[in-house]
Amino acid sequence: MKQIKLLSLALLSGLLFNSCDVQSQAQLGSILKQIPTGGNPTTSEIGLGIKQALEIGTSRGADLLSAKDGFLGNMAVKILFPPEAQKVEKTLRTIGLGSLADNVITSLNRAAEDAAKEAKPIFISAIKQMTIADATNILLGQKDAATNYFKRVTTAQLMEKFKPVITASLSKVGATKYWGDAANQYNKIPLVKPVSTDLSAYVAQKAIDGMFIQVAQEELKIRENIGARSTSLLQKVFGYADKNKTK
Repeated sequence: MKQIKLLSLALLSGLLFNSCDVQSQAQLGSILKQIPTGGNPTTSEIGLGIKQALEIGTSRGADLLSAKDGFLGNMAVKILFPPEAQKVEKTLRTIGLGSLADNVITSLNRAAEDAAKEAKPIFISAIKQMTIADATNILLGQKDAATNYFKRVTTAQLMEKFKPVITASLSKVGATKYWGDAANQYNKIPLVKPVSTDLSAYVAQKAIDGMFIQVAQEELKIRENIGARSTSLLQKVFGYADKNKTK
């Protein structure tokens, strides 16, 4: 009878892993409490554990970056002048227009923070589509295996969602004007080569890069910080991974 009950739980948890939505989270939590915590995890537990870990990590990462100063106040992801325009920034500061350069940088990061709000549902969708094989490969793979999975399956969608938001945000926060003023001031200087940059594409790509940097940090926390494994399922699944790490 006990074996039948456990088999039923495994089957049900597998179904939830494949079609889990916000409404089913309470059911999922109840079922997870009934799954045995001893011994090696089953494939269903691995799938559920990875899904749970990634939902926690990506949600936290998206929330952090979409908050005010999420990009601007984080030196790991802060967006600066485009490489081909750094000479513009240097020149502006040299001729006493440092406040204009600061306004450009602030507005670029505000636009990225706006766009980061679009990331969470894209990551959640990618998690729902994850197979048991994907989950197992992530669990026993390199320390950035989950981040690489997200890069592979979400980059195109992130760019599609981010770019129009960033274009609108750049205008809203004044970046388009600040950038135009900065470029115009620079281009007036005799003998300089005029600078032209697709600001929306640049900020969108930097915002996506920053998102993956944050996701990688969250992934590393759960892999290496036992205290970040906030449920018995995460403790069991990642404890198993600790004993079977890829060398």
